[in-house]
Amino acid sequence: MQVSKTPNLLDRLPPTNLRKACNDDDDLFICDVADAAIKELMPTLEHPFYSLSKKPVTKVREYRRGDNWMRIVPSVAGMATIYDQDVLIYAVSQVISAMKAGLEPQQRVRINAHDFLLFTQRNTGGKDYKAICASITRLNGTMIETNIRTGDEEQFESFGLIESGTVRRKFGLSGRLLWVEIKLSDWVFNAIKSKEVLTMHRGYFLISKPMARRIYQLGRKHCGQQAGWAVSLAVLHEKSGSTGSLKLFRGYIKDIVEAGDLPDYDLIFDEDSDKLIFTNRNTMPLDRLKAVEASKTITSRLSSDVYDRARGIAIGWDVRHVAECFGAWWFKIGKPDVRNADALFLKFCATWQQKNGLPR
Repeated sequence: MQVSKTPNLLDRLPPTNLRKACNDDDDLFICDVADAAIKELMPTLEHPFYSLSKKPVTKVREYRRGDNWMRIVPSVAGMATIYDQDVLIYAVSQVISAMKAGLEPQQRVRINAHDFLLFTQRNTGGKDYKAICASITRLNGTMIETNIRTGDEEQFESFGLIESGTVRRKFGLSGRLLWVEIKLSDWVFNAIKSKEVLTMHRGYFLISKPMARRIYQLGRKHCGQQAGWAVSLAVLHEKSGSTGSLKLFRGYIKDIVEAGDLPDYDLIFDEDSDKLIFTNRNTMPLDRLKAVEASKTITSRLSSDVYDRARGIAIGWDVRHVAECFGAWWFKIGKPDVRNADALFLKFCATWQQKNGLPR
């Protein structure tokens, strides 16, 4: 079992960028998005619409479950990547912000390039402006095809992430990029109006690795505001859109857990069950009496001699108190099935000692 650290990703933002994101008097508010929480379309968090590779992916991908299927068809420029998705997140945030202000949402969204780069915590060099144009191209070229079964009838759907994109720059190919304008596809726009959106942590843009971004998205979708969520790596591998083997994916997960820098959630990889466990840091406090009573379900399964072994791991601590904390933790993460309670408790003790050291 591996337990992540508890970071505050906003602490890692440069002070100037933090002011850009949070100061009401700053230019970032030109786009009326800095006061809106980052939004993401919930349907896209369920299915792997975006490439996790930094290299162009032009191969059609197909996912099947029973009689239902979905294809992602990229253009010659390549499939939209999880970094291109930032443009859509930013655009969705603008629409949500307008709706909160009582304005009629518009399908066309204009994005000030400089504000976008600051908001997404990117650099503001020439190549970063060019990257915005490349993102628009890939988003515009990526199509999603799927079928919908209703009784003995089947309906075919084909839609894009954006319908069109416009780029405005100073005269000349080397001119400064001023703004881009995108027209959201009907599918995306209708999803926003139906409030099929999900709030995301501002530290999301600081997640540098594409797989880590995808794991955070899945945790945000499935764990949400629950105390915890446990998922097998086989299922997570499928949901992630990873094209590598399960063995390679397991290595990625271990690295993400070890880094411990995802917002909102602590991560635990239980090697015995081959599951990843998300623990919510920001949920409403659980009812204490209910938690204490429910935690007895797992602590009652501990053997009498496991406490002697625990004393040699959680040195100097009252192991009965540690066991109570273990039970509360087990309850908080959703009471997952445990084959060997003693082994899990001893791993918890090792993590406890590592995080807390000797008692003072």
